[in-house]
Amino acid sequence: MTPRDLTFVLGGARSGKSVHAEQLAASSSLLVTYIATARVADDAEFSARIAHHRERRPAHWRLVEAGVDLASAVTQSDAPGHCILIDCLTLWLANLLCPPEGEAASPDQYHARVAALEAALVDAHSKIIVVSNEIGLGVVPLGAATRLYVDELGRLNQRIAALSTTATMMVAGLPLTLKAAGPR
Repeated sequence: MTPRDLTFVLGGARSGKSVHAEQLAASSSLLVTYIATARVADDAEFSARIAHHRERRPAHWRLVEAGVDLASAVTQSDAPGHCILIDCLTLWLANLLCPPEGEAASPDQYHARVAALEAALVDAHSKIIVVSNEIGLGVVPLGAATRLYVDELGRLNQRIAALSTTATMMVAGLPLTLKAAGPR
């Protein structure tokens, strides 16, 4: 059995987490599949953010635009000798809890999606790099919906960090090792 190779990269907005994750993927010398979780932008500022990410990625990387079924995107992209870069859990969670087209996932649906993602990550044969925001370092937000989002992202980040072999926190463009890979 091949040991799991799961790297978790998290940090605040504009901390350098996506650039760091992209550098890790590029330096792996593996075939890279980039799984994007952002839905189509409906405003100019967010469209510019998406364009910036696209321009930075190598053209030969395969792109998968995942909806709320991130587990299936991982499973379908998984193969030995490949690297999967998921950017990011923050937007995926927003798609689940705050969908533009209707009702949010129920707690049971949300927990089922998270469990399916965890199972896909555990079963993967690819090198996996997962990006997420750390948004729980500030004040407690006003509003029940925002508190729910912050709490659920914190719980999701803890679950992925527990599965990871390596975890890095990005601060001001600097990678801080939270969890180092043990001997293989």
